[in-house]
Amino acid sequence: MSIIDRALEANRNYAKSYNPAVGGRPTPKIVVVTCMDPRLSDLPGMLGLTLADIDVIRTGGPAVTEDVIAELIISNRVIGTREILILNHTGCGFTTFTDEEMNAKLVASTGDTSPAPMRFFSYRDPVENTREQIEKVRSHPWIAKDVPVRGFVFDVNTGLLQEVEPNRSQVVTLPPQTV
Repeated sequence: MSIIDRALEANRNYAKSYNPAVGGRPTPKIVVVTCMDPRLSDLPGMLGLTLADIDVIRTGGPAVTEDVIAELIISNRVIGTREILILNHTGCGFTTFTDEEMNAKLVASTGDTSPAPMRFFSYRDPVENTREQIEKVRSHPWIAKDVPVRGFVFDVNTGLLQEVEPNRSQVVTLPPQTV
């Protein structure tokens, strides 16, 4: 039996005790952009939040692509999330190759050059990559300037988060609020 077949069997069992109330409109408080790496799957445990409080966008790297920006805008402006967290990690597979190397490897193994050059969003340094992703989010005109955008690197060896300070040009100072 394949993994997908086992998943379908498990789903049939899951559906027997499924609570239809869960199917209501979600109201998460924070949107997390994180890598597709399965070591980052326990976001409620890592962040001390309930699953219902987290809108999750999974992407390799985690690269803030045009599609991710669109999802962030919808998460914030339609669903109502109030904060954005970029969550990178140590030991990411995207640090083990360059886009050029991956393109060359795939062309050599398939013999097909038509998709090349493809963008895979490889990078070397998770801290610098996180800074770059914060900047991509922060610089988009449809991401409200009062929405906090913070970045972290999860250490896969210790389970700890390290906050990544944005570049000075990324820091947004808001005027004091009056009560």
